[in-house]
Amino acid sequence: MSDEELKASLMADYKQTSVKKSNFPTEIVPLPSKGLLYSEDHPLAGGTIEMKYMTAKEEDILTSQNLIKQGVVLDKLFESLIVTPMNYADLYVGDKNAIMVAARILGYGKDYVVEVDDPFSPGTKQKVTIDLTQIEHKEVDYSPFEQRKNEFDFELPQSKRVVTFRLMTHKLEKDIQTEIKGMNKTQVRTGIDRELTTRLKNMILAVDGETGRAAVNNFVDNELFALDSRALRAHIKEISPDLDMTFTFVSDTTGEVKEMDIPMDVSFFWPGN
Repeated sequence: MSDEELKASLMADYKQTSVKKSNFPTEIVPLPSKGLLYSEDHPLAGGTIEMKYMTAKEEDILTSQNLIKQGVVLDKLFESLIVTPMNYADLYVGDKNAIMVAARILGYGKDYVVEVDDPFSPGTKQKVTIDLTQIEHKEVDYSPFEQRKNEFDFELPQSKRVVTFRLMTHKLEKDIQTEIKGMNKTQVRTGIDRELTTRLKNMILAVDGETGRAAVNNFVDNELFALDSRALRAHIKEISPDLDMTFTFVSDTTGEVKEMDIPMDVSFFWPGN
């Protein structure tokens, strides 16, 4: 085969592959972070991610008892649906929530039918249909993200000490879960659940500029006032880009209206079960 013939053959293969990829239906999903929590050269820096529609292949993932028992079934599903070439571990939790809702829409449609307790009529349950396409991004101040660096300072209201912290990524969440799992034997013996302090130790990067892990751990265990801990956690929640996972509930019994959290039960990804 001549060089020209080889080139023509390769070009034909390339065009065929390109057609196959473009013909497969995908959607561009906007991320709550607007891409500002990623470096400028990161695939998600533009603030969107491309996802494909769910197929029977993904349903195999959802029904895999092994993956369900391991607690990784949804992560495997999302990885399979994401078209944008990227490291899944980099995902920020708020962006991962957007991917979760998009995956549900692309798999089973926008209508999420669920039964909730009527807050205006105790003991009464009401079936509601939530349009998942109406879920909006939470309103946050994006100015702290202009440096595209996952480091933020916060002055604690009581002690006036300054902590530097990072927002939660998928990798950090998994690392924390692994650490907590390793502490289970101690928890059984003492009866003390150390999840809160473990999370803070992993999210706090420095205290008054001191970055040593021993210093951070000692601060969380012995120097962090409960009032300051609560304020820090509230601040982290406030500035974290995410979805507004609420819906407007209208009581069939009284006609009263209330904003409520969207319940996430088994029917979200296993409708009809």
